[in-house]
Amino acid sequence: MSYTVILVLSAIILILAYRFYGNFVYKKFGLNDKNPSPAHTHRDGVDYEPSKPIVVLGHHFASIAGAGPIVGPVIAVTFGWIPAIIWILVGGIFFGAVHDLGSMAASLRTEGKSIGVIIRNQIGLRGKQLFVIFSFSTLILVIGVFADIIAKTFIANPAVASASFLFILLAVGFGIVNRLIGDRKKAFLLISIVGVTLMYFSVYLGMLIPFALDYRAWIFLLLAYAFIASVTPVSLLLQPRDYLNSFLLYGMMLAAILGVIFSNPTIQMSSEVTLTDQNLGYIFPVLFVTIACGAISGFHSLVASGTTSKQLDKVSDAKVVGFGGMLIESFLAILSVGAVVVLSKGEYLSRLGTEGPVSLFSSGLGGMIGSLGIPVEFAVSFVALTVSAFALTTLDTCTRLARFTLQEYFEDVKTPMGKTLSENRFVSTGLVVLFSALLLASGEFATLWPIFGSANQLLAALALLTIAVWMIRKKKNALFVTLPMFFMFTVTLASLGLFAWKNFQDQVYVLSLIAALLFVLAISLMILATRSIKKEIKEPAKAL
Repeated sequence: MSYTVILVLSAIILILAYRFYGNFVYKKFGLNDKNPSPAHTHRDGVDYEPSKPIVVLGHHFASIAGAGPIVGPVIAVTFGWIPAIIWILVGGIFFGAVHDLGSMAASLRTEGKSIGVIIRNQIGLRGKQLFVIFSFSTLILVIGVFADIIAKTFIANPAVASASFLFILLAVGFGIVNRLIGDRKKAFLLISIVGVTLMYFSVYLGMLIPFALDYRAWIFLLLAYAFIASVTPVSLLLQPRDYLNSFLLYGMMLAAILGVIFSNPTIQMSSEVTLTDQNLGYIFPVLFVTIACGAISGFHSLVASGTTSKQLDKVSDAKVVGFGGMLIESFLAILSVGAVVVLSKGEYLSRLGTEGPVSLFSSGLGGMIGSLGIPVEFAVSFVALTVSAFALTTLDTCTRLARFTLQEYFEDVKTPMGKTLSENRFVSTGLVVLFSALLLASGEFATLWPIFGSANQLLAALALLTIAVWMIRKKKNALFVTLPMFFMFTVTLASLGLFAWKNFQDQVYVLSLIAALLFVLAISLMILATRSIKKEIKEPAKAL
């Protein structure tokens, strides 16, 4: 069977889903442009800054994508490529896109605040505190893990390091010029063309001037960069870098699509479905935890309600950024599956164990791009560089999000220290970087990484729960939210239960305890939400 057919059908399904189901969901959330967006009403030039839809989409897509829609699908193909494709399409349309747009919609109606504050308004202060502690801990873990991954990538390939920092310098220059030109569309188009051209030239230049440092030096520089990126106005660094970087990923995806059409690869992998894997476990719930970003990811709710909602020029931009951004990521996940189904199952499993998912993805997609006449070695390096560049976007976005969650937690602490942490972005960011550095120094994050899939999907379930409560209290039908919510709670609770039991049997009591605590956290928030609904269901709807 030709993989080209799968790719084209997937694209058609996602486009139709955006056109029809996207409109349905957008109207259900009651979004419109009658009122100005928080980016205008709370504009501060640092976090709240109205921007063009294409710029916000670039930031949002670059932040939510990272390596997630690549690594997860490549690993999940272990169970079979057919269930992986089905979950990506069904999950992306009916779960992930609803989750992302819903998180953005609730935030837009709550002055651009994050999911944690929305939980306080809809479920109560205790619910907010539990959620913020959980999300802050998860973000610190993400920062530590990605700093480690990026540092090791830079050591292994100094050219990637050079190109990445050239991107940053280019982004700052782009941000300064963009602020000077204001709303002049033709000028913005011109600097975009120049910026994207220079970005691709930076890829070539980075290969000519590789920059090498040791591990500790890279960690120090990466955390210093994350601090600066968190406190710098979004329009100066975060927005332009993510906007330009998004064209790096768009370019890779376009080259891959053309490569698939020209090479017309045949699916070599059998269509057999494997119900259990010795290393991963059972297909349920592992498949739905492994493929996160390509279908649904709790991290997206933190981005959608943390940074993106503060940058939308108009409320109606939420559809293309939230719903559309998720479906683009689902298409990237389909490409990730395509990079490995051209191998036999035996060759795939062998190479996955020795090369890892990113290398397997790079070589598979690079081979297809090579059919366009581009040297395969260069194509493979370009794909690998693209993945590394987006890992860096995840690092600095997570730092800013962790700062937001810390500030929002201490908004309710009426002490001088609480006021300082809630209002001073330098102090709160410093604490975030300090916690991340301590985690890196301890090295414990390496053993905690396996639980990440479950924790991330639990975050998605909790975000869907919050959105459902918000809609129910507004006297709106929330069935299209509650059905995905119940499924995700079933998946995560089953996964955490199995994870806790397995580690208990293996006498890894720390991981077993963490899984059990997450399980209890999820149940506690569900109970608090139920009580909130019962208490408020008879009261008049509260507008956000």
